[in-house]
Amino acid sequence: MKDGARRRRARRLGITGVVVLALAGMNGPWLYRFGTDKYHQYTINKPEYKADNGHWDIVQFPKEYRQNTIHAALLHTGKVLLVAGSGNNQNNFDAKRFDTRIWDPVKGTIKKIPTPSDLFCTGHTQLSNGNLLIAGGTKRYEKLKGDVTKAGGLMIVHNENPDKPITLPAGTKFTGKKNGKTFVSKDPVLVPRAKKVFDPATGVFLRNDPGLGRIYVESQRSGQKHETGTQDNYRVQGLTGTDARNTYGIAQKLALDKKDFQGIRDAYEFDPVAEKYIKVDPMNEARWYPTLTTLSDGKVLSLSGLDEIGQLVPGKNEVFDPKTKKWTYTKGIRQFPTYPAISLMQNGKLFYSGSNAGYGPDDVGRKPGVWDVETNKFTKLKGLSDANMMETSGTVLLPPAQDEKYMVIGGGGVGESQLSSKKTRLIDLLDKNPRFVDGPELEKGTRYPQSSILPDDTVLVSGGSEDYRGRGDSNILQARIYDPKSNTFDRVADPLVGRNYHSGSLLLPDGRVMFFGSDSLYADKADTKPGVFEQRIEIYTPPYLYRDSRPSLSGGPKTIARGGSATFSSQHTSSIKTARLIRPSASTHVTDVDQRSIALDFTKTKDGITVTVPKSRNLVESGWYMLFVTDDQGTPSKAQWVRVP
Repeated sequence: MKDGARRRRARRLGITGVVVLALAGMNGPWLYRFGTDKYHQYTINKPEYKADNGHWDIVQFPKEYRQNTIHAALLHTGKVLLVAGSGNNQNNFDAKRFDTRIWDPVKGTIKKIPTPSDLFCTGHTQLSNGNLLIAGGTKRYEKLKGDVTKAGGLMIVHNENPDKPITLPAGTKFTGKKNGKTFVSKDPVLVPRAKKVFDPATGVFLRNDPGLGRIYVESQRSGQKHETGTQDNYRVQGLTGTDARNTYGIAQKLALDKKDFQGIRDAYEFDPVAEKYIKVDPMNEARWYPTLTTLSDGKVLSLSGLDEIGQLVPGKNEVFDPKTKKWTYTKGIRQFPTYPAISLMQNGKLFYSGSNAGYGPDDVGRKPGVWDVETNKFTKLKGLSDANMMETSGTVLLPPAQDEKYMVIGGGGVGESQLSSKKTRLIDLLDKNPRFVDGPELEKGTRYPQSSILPDDTVLVSGGSEDYRGRGDSNILQARIYDPKSNTFDRVADPLVGRNYHSGSLLLPDGRVMFFGSDSLYADKADTKPGVFEQRIEIYTPPYLYRDSRPSLSGGPKTIARGGSATFSSQHTSSIKTARLIRPSASTHVTDVDQRSIALDFTKTKDGITVTVPKSRNLVESGWYMLFVTDDQGTPSKAQWVRVP
């Protein structure tokens, strides 16, 4: 253990209590209120303690401005977009109360934003023009077993007509040929025409492969007697002639079991300047819990999620073109669990760490690998420890991004498993034969760990819980800073608020880190008292901001081309040691594929520095970045916003 870590550990022992930072009023300055344990407050506020461990402050908005924040993104205006949608609250969903806020962490202001759809459990990513692309969300809340009164489930509608598709409206009735039971569709469905299949050698017609459509159906009446036990073929009522012969349904068991959330197709760009949602063309597939990832050409890949009938999207991934605002399917089919952690590599391929947020079969799409979207080839990667505990694990591209080294942190078993992992795993994708190796262990098995890249090339790892959604009062009030150079964790000041499911973190332009959300299932060790959504925001100020001074950075252009250079002013030129471009975060469900820190070459001038941006489009994706410099003590400047077109 390093001397600094040993001192930090000694100073933390025996320290209990909380610190509360409250907003005195709307658009006003922050006021500090201190807890009752004066000695604790005295200790954690001593300059030497902060210089070693950093400091945590809690932000509490006035009651009318609080929300159940599920998603957060840093905008290039320096403000933070906080999205709740219905906030995991069925009553809000039923009443169509959907929330979004914009918070200015400098001025302390907060503003309500009209929210057009339920963007609860949506996907998001930063676009090159500075807008935030948001796609997917909630069509229906889950229904737990016992709350379901009508038997229902997935119906696969077949169309054997090779000449035309067929559309069945909502309310279409399907009657089983064997069981005689009737089920009704909840939405319309378009079933494509059948595909004629020919022998490639002779050209002889072989068969028609039916077109398939997926629809959710439920029984007309309530009760257990309307369940079905086995697969059956279903006649479509109201069809006659050839349509009646060519169109039919097939369903497995239709029962009173749990019904999962259902997704929507809606997609929007959020404009940070106008501070409003702008509707774009909807996705081809409805998605709840999707991941959005930037591709090498600047387009955005949307993948996975639960569809409009609550089923895992069957590997039909699609791409958004920011120029046309339209979506097209990728060539191949590849299925992943929901919220897969998938990032763009410097060779244009995609890295899948295996991290995900949960929904999906335990044997489908869970192994890590490198994916070539163009060819749909997927090369599996070996060496991953605790491979059965990748749900709710975190993945971060370690700084600087040029090294292409990733860390996978913690995780848990599939579903509501009690299993959780202490492991961190490292992989160097520039190696000729990359494979995972274990990094330093966490003190406890950790689901939902939050990780944020810092300007000094370290990573803050904090929070999480030992059990699913913090069951058994298992939140982990610990924070560590990981140093990629030494491959070590350094324990720092403990956070004041537990963070598990529906929580996240992001780096602010002043070098601090913001934490939001948390949705515990229970609020006590016995798991008898329902949890309450954590609405407080917490700010961590790292040790590097408690030094005597920080380097200045000002001026310069707002746009720098790839391969181009730009000059910025600084009063501390002689002490500057590094320059970094850090992409702003868009965080949710332990998933933030946007954040990356790119090392810049630079030369010193008399009154500042000239930085040069790398040429690679796959390394430096188009968009807005925070430009930081750090001095010889690792202290960062405040960020300058620059755009790479």
